[in-house]
Amino acid sequence: MTPGEGDHWFVPLGGCGEIGMNLNLFGHAGSWLMVDCGITFERPEGSAALRPSIQMPDPRFIASRRQRLAGLVLTHAHEDHLGAVPYLWRELRCPIYATPFTASVLREKNRSRGDTDITGALIEVRPGDTHQIGPFSVEWMPITHSTPETCALGITTPTCRILHTADWKLDTDPVVGAPFREAPFRCFAERGVDAVICDSTNALKPGRSPTERAVADGLLETVAPLQGRVVIACFASNVARMQSVLRLAHATQRRVGLLGRSLHTMFRCARASHLLDPRLQPIAAEHLGYLPEREVLALATGSQGEVGAALHRLMMDSHPHLSLAAGDTVILSSTTIPGNEMAVNRLVEGLTARGISVVQADAAPRVLHASGHPCEDELKDLFTLLSPHLVVPVHGEREHMVANARIARAAGARLALTGANGDLFYLSPNPGVRRQAADVGRLEWCEENRSLIPVTGA
Repeated sequence: MTPGEGDHWFVPLGGCGEIGMNLNLFGHAGSWLMVDCGITFERPEGSAALRPSIQMPDPRFIASRRQRLAGLVLTHAHEDHLGAVPYLWRELRCPIYATPFTASVLREKNRSRGDTDITGALIEVRPGDTHQIGPFSVEWMPITHSTPETCALGITTPTCRILHTADWKLDTDPVVGAPFREAPFRCFAERGVDAVICDSTNALKPGRSPTERAVADGLLETVAPLQGRVVIACFASNVARMQSVLRLAHATQRRVGLLGRSLHTMFRCARASHLLDPRLQPIAAEHLGYLPEREVLALATGSQGEVGAALHRLMMDSHPHLSLAAGDTVILSSTTIPGNEMAVNRLVEGLTARGISVVQADAAPRVLHASGHPCEDELKDLFTLLSPHLVVPVHGEREHMVANARIARAAGARLALTGANGDLFYLSPNPGVRRQAADVGRLEWCEENRSLIPVTGA
């Protein structure tokens, strides 16, 4: 199965009909372009395992065509978009394109795995750049998300123009990085858009996602009157949230310590990419225990109740650098990912049983968390701006993608096609879909023998 000169194909191997482990292929003129290569974390129902397994798309379809793979483009630094690269690198071995922050995060992840070397293949690009990758001209179009330097991709050939949105939202005040700008997208749309491949995660939610500035204000208003120790838990990759916590510490005369290895990794990468205010620095975590209670502020991992994460260890009173007591407060500046409800409930119950107040963003009167994905009105705005002929919803379960397709048609898209991993979408000149054209599946990382094994039934 090889695309011809007049073909423009889209084949998702992961992330279509599910949220996580994204792996997308674009085919044209005998070549393939891969966009993203991510993992997901799975704990099988009824499993007694303390930690979820690391799973990723089976790349055998493109690995068997490796000589035709022109390159891999990483849209941003989230695990579900780049986390599989170190595991699958030996099967792909192609140039990897990433913005400086994303490249820095990938180097850290590759270093921690230790048995692959991607250094020579990694090509750093800047938001706004355009590069020719095989027969594809790729433009990195800055778009706002919950991690810095996220870019949508304008993919152009002589006869087709495609926009791959990546993960995105329309954030007018993102705290770190520039706000969303219509101009590059309007310019891209002026020459016509044949197809948009679009994030569907929040398509069922009306309105708009709050800005990161609204979250910063909500956190400040929540923390300012508190007298005891405060721990704020968030996703480690949210550099804007990290910046907001550093700022609110300064405003409330507290000192910040980072609890969790992934937070330290992201802090190093963000600082190296000049994304954080250099005047605001955390203190060493081991110093937190020597401060007066009123001056303690910790930013911690583990908002999903993960066993062994910093917040779980604080709940168990087994963290080496900080102990919490009655009168202290934990703020979950995150949403609970579906499937993690029991783990989060156990975490909350364990903390409250010790007299520690827990404020959950999902139920708080103030804005304490903002999704990085577009709600219904943001999707309408983008589709109206781009006026595409075809929309292919991805990055969501079936109900999310169906809702996204409905929104696209209502906003003027002439056609919207939904499908699943392995489907072949014909983007132009005659849009359509061929079901289950490519072999798909899942692989799981086995740490015991450091190998990948097929997931049964995937």
